[in-house]
Amino acid sequence: MERVALLVIFAVLGLAAVQAEDPYLYFTWKVTYGTISPLGVPQKVILINNQFPGPNINSTSNNNIVINLFNQLDEPFLLSWNGIQQRKNPWQDGVAETNCPIPPGKNFTYHFQVKDQIGSFFYFPSLGLHKAAGGFGGLRVNSRLLIPVPFDPPADDYTVLIGDWYTKGHKALRAILDSGRTLGRPNGILINGRSGKDKAGKNEEPLFTMAPGKVYRYRVCNVGLKTSLNFRIQGHALTLVEMDGSHTMQNSYESLDVHAGQCYSVLVTADQTPRDYYLVASTRFTKYSLAATAVIRYEGSKVAPSPDLPPAPVGWAWSLNQWRSFRWNLTASAARPNPQGSYHYGSINITRTIVLANSVGSVGGKTRFAINGASFAGGPTPLKLAEYFGVAKKVFKYDTIEDTPPRELEKSIKVAPVVLQATFRTFIEIILENPTRSLQSYHLDGYSFFPVGMGSRKWSPEKRSTYNLLDAVSRHTIQVYPKSWTAIMLTFDNAGMWNLRSEIWERQYLGQQIYISVLSPAKSLRDEYNPPDNLLRCGAVLGLPLPPPYTI
Repeated sequence: MERVALLVIFAVLGLAAVQAEDPYLYFTWKVTYGTISPLGVPQKVILINNQFPGPNINSTSNNNIVINLFNQLDEPFLLSWNGIQQRKNPWQDGVAETNCPIPPGKNFTYHFQVKDQIGSFFYFPSLGLHKAAGGFGGLRVNSRLLIPVPFDPPADDYTVLIGDWYTKGHKALRAILDSGRTLGRPNGILINGRSGKDKAGKNEEPLFTMAPGKVYRYRVCNVGLKTSLNFRIQGHALTLVEMDGSHTMQNSYESLDVHAGQCYSVLVTADQTPRDYYLVASTRFTKYSLAATAVIRYEGSKVAPSPDLPPAPVGWAWSLNQWRSFRWNLTASAARPNPQGSYHYGSINITRTIVLANSVGSVGGKTRFAINGASFAGGPTPLKLAEYFGVAKKVFKYDTIEDTPPRELEKSIKVAPVVLQATFRTFIEIILENPTRSLQSYHLDGYSFFPVGMGSRKWSPEKRSTYNLLDAVSRHTIQVYPKSWTAIMLTFDNAGMWNLRSEIWERQYLGQQIYISVLSPAKSLRDEYNPPDNLLRCGAVLGLPLPPPYTI
């Protein structure tokens, strides 16, 4: 009888464990203006809880993240979560065409779950060029104890947010873009909101500390507006272990090119002579040269870093070859995003090929950036809400552009809400063509994809023979080199309205983005969640009744 009783108790405990809800992390954030001088010039920036950059979110896989955000700016505001897939939950995506903005003086509570993406990400403000003023911060997803990662726990874990920076405020920069001009060169580079030097040109206090013989993890994200940056640490090798939420084969590099919107994790061994060393972030693929440094101190060091900074690589061919060396770690139990179709992506039949080419032209005497001859412009009603409430025909037209670019990209650019439809759970190949002389960087919300190929000039079907169909690293942001193409593959199995955009913010702001509508015909909770009770409404959906809720 005692044995039976124990078995019953264990069974009840086991059932409770299975049914127990995943842990919650709660945050209360106040978004305000503040005055700081990141490049020595006082300027108004966006703070979160009086911090610049904002607070770091340190979560674990399957955690529920609840953020009650109070917008104390004088403008509408939204946060988005760069690389967090929001599976079945487009209502938390936080971009202009999926969410109504949070009005000034109001609050909104985000609630989303981080799943299956064990790695390094960041959040950022998505409206009104707010990103140029701050409001961004690191977001890491750690592995649960039951899921081993392919390296030993580091002695410490550091977030490094690098990016270009302008001394003009976001409203002044926005006015420049609204006038049809581009932003021009930035004024400097920041590392965690600092340039590395004080007004007298002396080194700021060390940003990180290492103990001799120990191994440290550095999570490096490019949160800037436009510029690709090269990241390196004086005298130290970088062992790449993860990028954009996927574990990689652990190759060693002297430096890494980190393009706008991308995140990399590297392990660094403190195996050099104990002293101070520079961490360096410098511009790539630009006619100008800008750099920022931060001091890394070995414990107890009183020796300043050598003024001889390690040089950055030259040319984009070097960067392309580095990308070709990246390989997914197929033996690691994590990090692996949800299996969009299959991990054996190379054996799945392609159901559709979409070729997207970017261009720049003039509309009404003002500069506009476009994809396949169309430049995105939204309205007062978010596309996702218009679709859900059944008023899409009043707001936009599906398939605004063709699956192939027009012959003369820049001849006649149309301005419209650009929406492509993708059939639910189809495996699609997307070719990103860049006929310009400047580097492009693209991000897709709601998904990770497989970047299988890159090459010069235009893409053709014969280029598929060069694809990596085995171990391309699953990512959410990818570069397209000048006068080149990049091929990505993915299964559109995440229902919602998802943003494919340029991560070069002036191009995104002036139209280089589209939305992809992925509708589940079943209208089931298995495929997409119902909107939250606190859903913000605006535009054409104000006052409309909620459609019948999805059920299982």
